[in-house]
Amino acid sequence: MMQFNFFLKLLRESFRDLIPIVVVILFFQLAIIQAVPEGWVSTAIGLAIVGVGLAIFLQGLEIGIFPVGEGLARDFAKHGTMLWVLFFAFLIGFGTTIAEPALAVIADKAASISSGRIDATMLRLVVAGSVGFAIFLGVYRIYKGHPIHYYIIAGYLLVVSVTFFAPKEIIGLAYDLGGVTTSTVTVPLVAALGIGLATTIKGRNPVVDGFGLIAFASLTPMIFVQIYGIAVYNLVDAKDVAAVAVEAAVSTNTSISITSLLMGLFNVVKDVAPILFIILFFQYAVLKKKIENIKTVFLGFFLVILGLDAFILGLEMGLFTLGETMAYQLTKSDSVMMIYAFAFAIGFSTTMAEPALMAIAKKAKDISDGKINDFVLRIFVASGVAIGIALGAFRIVDGGHIHYYIIVGYMTVIILTFIAPKYIIPIAYDSGGVTTSTVTVPLVAALGIGLATNIEGRSPLIDGFGLIAFASLFPMITVMLYGIITEKMGVKSDTEIEKEELLKDALVDAENMNLATVNIDGSSVRHSLDLEFSAVVIIVPVDKKLDAISAAHKAGASGVTVLRADGIGLEEMANFYRTSFEANDALLLFLLPKYLVNDVIKSIIHSLHITTTGKGIAFAFPLTHMKGISLSKEDIFKEKAYEVKIDKNDKEEVKEDDETSHKTSSASR
Repeated sequence: MMQFNFFLKLLRESFRDLIPIVVVILFFQLAIIQAVPEGWVSTAIGLAIVGVGLAIFLQGLEIGIFPVGEGLARDFAKHGTMLWVLFFAFLIGFGTTIAEPALAVIADKAASISSGRIDATMLRLVVAGSVGFAIFLGVYRIYKGHPIHYYIIAGYLLVVSVTFFAPKEIIGLAYDLGGVTTSTVTVPLVAALGIGLATTIKGRNPVVDGFGLIAFASLTPMIFVQIYGIAVYNLVDAKDVAAVAVEAAVSTNTSISITSLLMGLFNVVKDVAPILFIILFFQYAVLKKKIENIKTVFLGFFLVILGLDAFILGLEMGLFTLGETMAYQLTKSDSVMMIYAFAFAIGFSTTMAEPALMAIAKKAKDISDGKINDFVLRIFVASGVAIGIALGAFRIVDGGHIHYYIIVGYMTVIILTFIAPKYIIPIAYDSGGVTTSTVTVPLVAALGIGLATNIEGRSPLIDGFGLIAFASLFPMITVMLYGIITEKMGVKSDTEIEKEELLKDALVDAENMNLATVNIDGSSVRHSLDLEFSAVVIIVPVDKKLDAISAAHKAGASGVTVLRADGIGLEEMANFYRTSFEANDALLLFLLPKYLVNDVIKSIIHSLHITTTGKGIAFAFPLTHMKGISLSKEDIFKEKAYEVKIDKNDKEEVKEDDETSHKTSSASR
């Protein structure tokens, strides 16, 4: 029942996220183009299937891919060597990218309009190898704990440097391929790997160190593909190509048949199979450990395949073809402002419905303890994509060189990197890679090539590519701006809000003897709170005094009062007045919130072996009328949590006693 309710929640959210696409299409189709699209019934049914498929896909991620990815990362960090983890990272990057459908489409288009210089298979191998290297490098960074912006800034400098040597025919393509390499299935698994490693490795922060792998996967293809372009355009002769295979035209709705349904399912299985094979190999052959809840995990993978297949089927039933047709019709219109408006609107709406972005945004919210709002993050990412595509459309219409725009964009990213809060930087870098995937790429590619084909003086190869690069660049800027805005507004995490709520109702009422009056975080303002305190007394030999204080500090004690203690045995004494008292002990007095008492006493008696071979006495007693002690917000928060836990345990014990007495009375009757 819980899983079903969760699915219904995902279903509502999926249809909510599809509303912007529907609104954009209806507005431009009816108000601008002023024509009812052919096959609108098929389009409506397709959108419904998209919503259902999206919900199934996201539920599959939650119960299948995310747990397995994070579990693998934890097991590798605990039991595996770094070399095995790096090898796993490379295979995940290479294996999932080589089968990426969006990459295959772009590679085929590039080969068909390059006069035979670019080989589609070789191009895919270059891109897959660069992504494998990127994930390898990203995991190495997490292990070493290096700040991500050093790598990213160095990568941007390399991209820009290589751009000045690359042939103009390859630049836009290289920039675009940086955006299409991270697929809907790859992104969640790679994110789970990074977050799992950062959570497990000591000294790493899941928010600061866990994100960033996707950013590497978006950056390295730009470098490698430009180097590949330099090689082929200098070493390979152009061949006569019969016809350019990519042209903007009015599309028709895809016909759905049993064969096409089976073929679509086969293609999705083919895309997911390498990931599953790599996971099973490393889980059983390398780690030699069974997957926990394997039935649930396989159910999750099945739901991912089923949901992704339904999602793609729904898009093919009218949305893709309708978008391509609208792009073609707008390029034939006289108003360039309508082109820019459509580019902005379609960029925003398709990004809001992007499954990979939903997965990353949800993970960012969970890891940041609610400080990052997943829906607001998606709005900022979608706004960045919209601005990027609109600016990219202007670049095609205007005829400017793409690398000037990209260089200025990268410079802006680098400047914001030193201004934005640290926790948002890796998420911002990753946002550039997750925005151009299953939904966005076909519509954006159709718009770019349609503009370049129909505007005089533009080349589909030189000018048609590049919109995806803009869609990958600008979200990094907008997400860092989101981080800066949240810091300026003082947005707090869920834990911080709980602590603030805990103190909000505290009264400055020092005369109330039933309340403890405390200073919070060393401030001069005192709060009267309903808190329980205890005194912990430790009597130990003087030479063990520092050991006892150190043990208490490790357990959470923040202060101690040290007294001299004179002790003598009274059993065999004849004359008390002739006894010489010797100061051979130290008395340590700790005033603690109740939740710390057990931990502090345990730490001391274990450290000094008081219950076995060591000397000393430890005891505690409750305190009342506590006034003037200093505590931190953390102490108060934990004390309240402790009280709630004790109260809950007491209620459960009472319930068990009632049930036992009821059974006893029933038996006696």
